Amino acid sequence: MYTDPMSTSERLIESTRDLLWERGYVGTSPKAILERAGAGQGSMYHHFKGKPDLALAAIRRTAEQLRAAAERSLEGPGTPYERIEAYLRREREVLRGCPVGRLTMDPDVIASDELRAPVTETLAAIRERLAGIVEEGKRQGQFAPELDAERAAATILATVQGGYVLARAAGSPAAFDAAVDGLLALLAPRTA
Repeated sequence: MYTDPMSTSERLIESTRDLLWERGYVGTSPKAILERAGAGQGSMYHHFKGKPDLALAAIRRTAEQLRAAAERSLEGPGTPYERIEAYLRREREVLRGCPVGRLTMDPDVIASDELRAPVTETLAAIRERLAGIVEEGKRQGQFAPELDAERAAATILATVQGGYVLARAAGSPAAFDAAVDGLLALLAPRTA
């Protein structure tokens, strides 16, 4: 339950974000949202048209925050390899899974073009940004000229998402770390 001075609509969005991450769309009831937000019964419908509208606001917020976190790593200092490494090794709640990636496993989110759009756009934007960094590394001679930047970017993103799955299945972040270590070994800069 939120006790800070956030507005009711903000508490509803944040509560919905948390619950979607924990329980998925179907498992996130309006009652649970209101309880988590510490909001009165009519609050959701005062601020939002209903659960789908509130879920969309929460998914958009989650997507924006994931993109911002990825960008902080990818725009940082260092070579293209070092920036990719920073992205792969940035702090995450590995055992909770990716808050956006988990939505791809939610049939109700995937069945809705509107709810799925921020998820699809976010993953595409991160993949595109990674491809640009791989291209930069190719121009600098850090990566092999024949490396396909789009496929490499898809592999990087798949390693992160798959790493979450492996870690959750094993009950240990070590599985995520092993996937990252393996990918980084494959991407290691070429030596002359």
